[in-house]
Amino acid sequence: MNSTIKDVAYKANVSIATVSLVTNNGGRISQETRRRVLKTIKKLDYHPSRSARGLASRKTGKIGFILTEEHFLRTEPFYSRVFLGAEFEASKKDNYVLLATVNSSFKKNDPLPRFVLERNYDGVVIAGRVPDELLNALLKYKMPIVIIDYIPHMQDFPSILIDNLRGGMLATEYLINNGHKNIAFVGGEISHPSIMERLQGYKLALDRANINNGNGLVVTNDEYLSRQNGYKSAEILFNRKKNVTAIFASNNATSIGVMQYLKDNNLNIPDDISLIGFDDVEADMLIDPPLTTIRVPKLEMGTEAVQLLRNIIKTESTTSKKIIVPIELIVRKSVKKLNI
Repeated sequence: MNSTIKDVAYKANVSIATVSLVTNNGGRISQETRRRVLKTIKKLDYHPSRSARGLASRKTGKIGFILTEEHFLRTEPFYSRVFLGAEFEASKKDNYVLLATVNSSFKKNDPLPRFVLERNYDGVVIAGRVPDELLNALLKYKMPIVIIDYIPHMQDFPSILIDNLRGGMLATEYLINNGHKNIAFVGGEISHPSIMERLQGYKLALDRANINNGNGLVVTNDEYLSRQNGYKSAEILFNRKKNVTAIFASNNATSIGVMQYLKDNNLNIPDDISLIGFDDVEADMLIDPPLTTIRVPKLEMGTEAVQLLRNIIKTESTTSKKIIVPIELIVRKSVKKLNI
């Protein structure tokens, strides 16, 4: 059970008003009393509810934004843009976004972000896949939650989602329309619903074109979507199949890993192997050759999440609304048209 201000006052042998003055850095408190109260606060692991100091509505005007450390550090070009969209939208209504990262393998007794413990927020946006243990811990605080780019199995949350199935189809159809038939799919973290949907889109496009590659051209695992995993997956692919003409990589980081493997093995893009990615971060235009990809509206996802969360807070609704953001094919120079 969380300690209360009454517990602190009792243990420190002071009034509740004195504890409040200490937590608010108020004056008229002796150094001795202040030290005793602060020591008791630390001992009881007390976190004052700052939202209770606000308006009568008890709204803080603050929105939490949570990422796993893995997503923030390794996929920063993607999720930093999502966060920026949330920040832009929040500022329009004088909301303040509190960014926090949590351990990627969050466990039941791991610490939550401080703004959660202090109840110093009105609702929270979670971007990307997070452990069920984190969601369970947050649900205990009975605050609105909106999730971006992930569908947990444990409960139905309001969400901002990518049209992954359509994106997977669009990428594969573009390769097919350019004369490719031996098209591989490379993607880690296959248990992530977004990656699974991209794979389903890939398979559906091949089926519609009456192309049967079998499973030999699909390389997946449940490791993080990283450059290292993309490199390793490409190595597995080419040890298995030599007649590949095109690769659909399930996200940007995976694309870069695949590209590095091809270059290390003297395979030219797109003359030897065509490559298409998914996400479209700014770096895709700078690599050689510039990467053809599926663009995800990252800023808009952050904007939509804050708008949805703000509406839930205002109306006190319990909606599980899903908003699907559209995707777009961006053609650059990493796909070669074959003579059919």
